[in-house]
Amino acid sequence: MSKVKRLIQSYNKYISVPWRDDAAAAQRVIFCVYNENEERSLRAKTDEFEIVTRQAGHKWAEFDLTDTFTIWMGAQKYAKSYYQQPHLLPTLLPKYLTFITAEFKKFLQEQSVDQDTVVAIKGVGSLFGFLKVKEVVDKLAPLVNGRMLVFFPGSYENNNYRLLDGYDGWNYLAIPITADREF
Repeated sequence: MSKVKRLIQSYNKYISVPWRDDAAAAQRVIFCVYNENEERSLRAKTDEFEIVTRQAGHKWAEFDLTDTFTIWMGAQKYAKSYYQQPHLLPTLLPKYLTFITAEFKKFLQEQSVDQDTVVAIKGVGSLFGFLKVKEVVDKLAPLVNGRMLVFFPGSYENNNYRLLDGYDGWNYLAIPITADREF
């Protein structure tokens, strides 16, 4: 069985357990951790995550971060200057996080997301080099009353997450789900 299939099985076991109503925002976040080489396979099977979520009696909404940087940067008045002088970009990146947050709020409203919805976030690998996933999760998690599922290409070991195995990891309270972890 493929690693992505095993990840779906592990997620299914977790999402089928009744939810606690009193969980803090950080405790309502689920990280589905997979090897970055499995990105295409995982994206091809996100509908299977939706199916098992709906079978568990929950709603599903999917938010994609993949193109947010290009959309945001393309709307900047001096975008061409930033492309020509990329060393100036870090001064502008906090506005990128503000853009993602605003788009996410609009998405939640359009999708009528409630406390029984799993909001899946895909495309977090596209944040690499621009924003830290932890910063984005910290901003978005309190906006979700149900559960937030983050498809995370990287690794998880000893409560430590590493995006694309490139950053020094960070500790986070989210529920880690991996292809090899049983619930």
